[in-house]
Amino acid sequence: MPENTQRPNGALSLAFSPCPNDTFIFHALVTGRLASVPPLAPPVLDDVETLNRWALEARMDVTKLSFHALGHVLDKYVLLDAGAALGRGCGPLLVCREPRPVGEMRAIAVPGAHTTAAMLMRLCYPEAPPFTVMRFDRIMPAVASGEIDAGVIIHESRFTYQRHGLVLARDLGAWWEDETGCPIPLGGIAARRTLASGLAHAVDEALGRSVRHALARPGDSRAYVKRHAQELDDAVIDEHIKLYVNDFSVSLGEEGRRAVRLFLEMGAERGIFSCNPGDVFLYS
Repeated sequence: MPENTQRPNGALSLAFSPCPNDTFIFHALVTGRLASVPPLAPPVLDDVETLNRWALEARMDVTKLSFHALGHVLDKYVLLDAGAALGRGCGPLLVCREPRPVGEMRAIAVPGAHTTAAMLMRLCYPEAPPFTVMRFDRIMPAVASGEIDAGVIIHESRFTYQRHGLVLARDLGAWWEDETGCPIPLGGIAARRTLASGLAHAVDEALGRSVRHALARPGDSRAYVKRHAQELDDAVIDEHIKLYVNDFSVSLGEEGRRAVRLFLEMGAERGIFSCNPGDVFLYS
């Protein structure tokens, strides 16, 4: 996909992941359920680390991305108020076959170099060995087979890792909550800073309506969510949506903005990226 600002026909390029929380909240926006929405090209759905790489290249007008990746692209993107994944009890998990000190491990997989999971692992375990980057759905089989010692899992994997004979070594989200008292900021929706005046606000407003529609009428999106889900079990999909779609998805609010700002400040302090956390949000 070539780098772009806006499509020739004026429609904005849009990307989000096929994970149930994203397809759930975007469903009404991209399937014509809402009136008076900005012109959007057909969405591109891909793994969040692919979206992170595209954000580094500023390929998409509006995109889902990890908050870790956001720290690298604040000169190009501004964070929208709606559509984010933040919460408590929903962070990445470090899993392995048999627990042992992280400093003794030879290989630990993360689901992308610019994922929030990778940054949390580095913040929590500075002594960890260099990470092995794998697509998120390959990590559990690789740990179970002994290819790697441990892995950081995200998405619906948190509900299924025990089926692979794996055990929980550390809940990285719980570590963050204990350290900061804040909900864990996982990912959000960002818009290019070069969009025409008011356009990012219009997208944000429409996305907020899409989230509220999804929460009010959850059955509307079921077929769309299942078509894209990696895990097709209805119970797992429902748990995934319940865990990652909440009041922060409707609006970050002050608590959500505080959590995002602190996450970015900690990353900057550790030298993971340089950023100005005061210039992050569409609404300050």
